Amino acid sequence: MLKRKITEKLIKWKKNNNKKALLVKGARQVGKSTSIKEFAKNHYKNVVVVDFVEQPEATIAFKGKLDADTVIRTLSVIGYGPFVEGETLVFFDEIQMCPNARTAIKYLVQDGRYDYIESGSLLGINYKEIRSFPVGFERTIEMFPLDFEEFLWARNIGENILEDIRRCYDNLIPVDKFEHNQMMKYFREYMYMGGMPSVVNVSLEKPDFAAVIGEQHALMENYRNDISLYAGGEKTLAMNMFDKIPSQLAKISKRFILDDTEEGTTFDKYKDAAQWIVDAGVTYQCFQLTGLDLPLPVHEKRDFYKLYLLDTGLLCSEITEGIQRAILFDNLAVNEGCIVENAVAAALRQSGKPLYYYDKKSRVEFDFCFMDNNKVSIIEVKSGKEYNTHASLDKAVEMFGDKLNRRIVLSKNNVEVGSNGVIYLPLYMTMFL
Repeated sequence: MLKRKITEKLIKWKKNNNKKALLVKGARQVGKSTSIKEFAKNHYKNVVVVDFVEQPEATIAFKGKLDADTVIRTLSVIGYGPFVEGETLVFFDEIQMCPNARTAIKYLVQDGRYDYIESGSLLGINYKEIRSFPVGFERTIEMFPLDFEEFLWARNIGENILEDIRRCYDNLIPVDKFEHNQMMKYFREYMYMGGMPSVVNVSLEKPDFAAVIGEQHALMENYRNDISLYAGGEKTLAMNMFDKIPSQLAKISKRFILDDTEEGTTFDKYKDAAQWIVDAGVTYQCFQLTGLDLPLPVHEKRDFYKLYLLDTGLLCSEITEGIQRAILFDNLAVNEGCIVENAVAAALRQSGKPLYYYDKKSRVEFDFCFMDNNKVSIIEVKSGKEYNTHASLDKAVEMFGDKLNRRIVLSKNNVEVGSNGVIYLPLYMTMFL
């Protein structure tokens, strides 16, 4: 059983005496149901699991009156239970398949006899029609694939090592050379493997490239099937965009160019399709900024963006054959730097940061920008050896002055602070930003 950070969030939620229902959302197959069921088994005397995909007959309980007595009585008649007051967690899994169950949450929480957790894929939650949202009675958290720290837990790396690395980050001092080399080795494994739970489990059981790649291909096909099944009138355009992400990221600019997807097309034609694959959680959208004044969303250029895959391992499975070996042995070619950049994008998104980049006519470019201590910090990602060459970061102080907090270079090198104030961090420290 993989250790996941969401468990601590679930425990904290349970301790709240005035708790709302908890909605755990995220892309398919990132581990939502498994984590919730494991938490429930360990923290409740009684658990009732209602899976609306495996047991569609459960939707009958939500087709009439939605008061708590009626819903619980109907579920009991169907065969769910027992419902023990004050000791029961009711888990509505795949709730996107029963929109009325989402509406009923208000009345179930008001009733107060049982605790409720809902789980659903982003594409279903965002695109199913719900009569009335349970505003004020539901708290939402989003779940992602394993981040690098969770990946290290799966590799049995001790907390003392992680605390030591965190101390080096906080104090901007180099990590012990042996520890640093080991962490970079693990980070390279994480880049080609990714954090999808089924892939990590396969790698633990059978650590070879073929098994990992086979599972990654299966997951990608599942996502393509989801697009075909759920995207409605946008499915052809959404599939075109999804399939083009690897080749678009392989370009120098990495910006998603719609003309490369369909010659002569328009932003408006693909706008809804782009939003669909982002809402489904299978991609992360990174908008270009026209300025670095806070708040950053004011400066979004909505028709200029990059698209990253939710998991870098899945991206690797879609690129050149043999890329996994090149990553593991630190032999990435220049045009394969998109893998490193995707890993950074995923780490920033997993930490709750919206994704932005800055590009002024290709003369001044920052790979990522984020709000940091009421200012803006900027990141340049380096996959090669020339980590201390960064013309754009050097110009940043002149251009933006006291709007900036940190100028950061992420590379395979150890912690260092340059004479010009640029902070050099190893890639694995992205998890601390």
